[in-house]
Amino acid sequence: MRDLFERTILIVDDEAINRDILGNIIKSEYKVIYAENGKEALEIIHSNGTTISLVLLDLLMPVMDGNEVLKTMNEEGIITDIPVIVLTSEKSSEIESLKLGAADFLTKPYDLPEVILARVRHSIQLFENSKIIHATEFDKLTLLYSPEFFFEYASQFDQRFPDTVMDAIVINFTRFHLLNQLKGRNFGDEVLNAMADGIRKVLLKTGGIAGRNEADYFYLYVPHQNDYGIFLDKINEALSSLLKPSETRLRLGVYSDEKHSFTMLQRFDHAVQACNSLRSKTSGNSDICIYDDMMSEKEVFDAHLLQDFEAAIEQKQFKVNYQPKFNIKGDKPVLCSAEALVRWVHPELGFVRPDLFIPLFEENGLVTKLDRYVWEEAARQIAAWKKELGVTIPVSVNVSRVDIAAPDMIDFITKIVKENGLSASEYMLEITESAYTADSKHIIEVVKNLRSLGHKVEMDDFGSGYSSLNMLTSMPIDVLKMDKAFIRNIQPGNKEMKLVELVLDIAKNLGVLVVAEGVETEDELKLLKEAGCDIIQGYYFSKPIPPEEMLRFV
Repeated sequence: MRDLFERTILIVDDEAINRDILGNIIKSEYKVIYAENGKEALEIIHSNGTTISLVLLDLLMPVMDGNEVLKTMNEEGIITDIPVIVLTSEKSSEIESLKLGAADFLTKPYDLPEVILARVRHSIQLFENSKIIHATEFDKLTLLYSPEFFFEYASQFDQRFPDTVMDAIVINFTRFHLLNQLKGRNFGDEVLNAMADGIRKVLLKTGGIAGRNEADYFYLYVPHQNDYGIFLDKINEALSSLLKPSETRLRLGVYSDEKHSFTMLQRFDHAVQACNSLRSKTSGNSDICIYDDMMSEKEVFDAHLLQDFEAAIEQKQFKVNYQPKFNIKGDKPVLCSAEALVRWVHPELGFVRPDLFIPLFEENGLVTKLDRYVWEEAARQIAAWKKELGVTIPVSVNVSRVDIAAPDMIDFITKIVKENGLSASEYMLEITESAYTADSKHIIEVVKNLRSLGHKVEMDDFGSGYSSLNMLTSMPIDVLKMDKAFIRNIQPGNKEMKLVELVLDIAKNLGVLVVAEGVETEDELKLLKEAGCDIIQGYYFSKPIPPEEMLRFV
């Protein structure tokens, strides 16, 4: 029976009788086409190359002989796409043909038909298997090793060099999915290719192998290093033509196993854990973490939180507290608004700090669901205060870069405001400075739409990221929130105070209000009031409190 995917054999021989003999033998299993010399054969290969599974090539022919055909196929790279069996009666020709890429030989006079068919089948099968293996050996985008081959080659290295201390390294581009959403998948692919180029340059110095495991995670297996900064330096250098420094956030996790006490997969699991432990760090463009035993406990803890997330949402374990903001422009501070801040009261673990679960949920794609839970709770609370107290306490909610990337974000905000009978001015939005710098064009468009609906927008954490003062002139905002780092060391006339005064002066010229957060002492309050700050938020007035405690400030 013919193969479902019929293969084509090209027989090249200047003697008709030889062409007929071979054609009659193999046409029972394959489609056969013929050429009388090398020149004609190359013309057929050029026009039908993708359909030819094997070439049976005579060496001694007029016009162009077999060796010339092999040389041309080599030069044009065709020999890697089509296997060639050489037809010859001269044993001395075999070595030269092998050097030129021949896969096998059929000696004249020909063997039994069964032998010829078997050798043809074998050559095609070997070649096709090799192509399949080659296709799966490398990641198609970056041309680094695919995961399966990476781990196989790493294990083979251990077997050959058992005494060499090797490092399992994982490199990741933080929040790569957001980059894809904001700038498109094609741009994301360019970034991944640039990272791969940087990795290849490092490997030329360190030795070792590299693979792309999934999305933006790169695995490296290299001889033990004392300085891992070279890896991030080279990758940052490769990314410099695509991204600004503020947009490049790499993290690197390392596990070094001197005794080879863990399997290869376990070693890289540890390296991934070290890499992911950096997710909450926002200072600097890149970070390095080396695995230690304490991370094992952290891994279990994180898994516990992730497993309990859905139940926590359903059972309202997440509590929304509110930190008051006070206008200090008059003789007496006046409550003007509050910020909604989420807290988790876990039934087994007790109070779980936000800095432990929020970065974890950002990493695992759960933060949008959590944020929307907070948004809904805050909208209901504003409505409840209006009903119970007869006054409006505007509330600001935090909006992450991930939230802004969601296409239905504005529709969702509009829906919950309308459902709770609120006006847009009662529902304010805080967007971090880093979100503006990540993709200013998209953020500006979203913020303009929100402000056109009547929402007040605050730039949160100003001064904690990489924004320029010039950037403020193009950002559509109503309020500038100075990061608490600005306030921490202010004294009359010192450089920290002068910087605060500079920010207040710029904000005044731009026509935006300034909130100083993290204010803890009366001295800080007095200095900020004298400098012209509009609004204060911090422990001096109140920590974040449950909604029922807001009554004492009203």
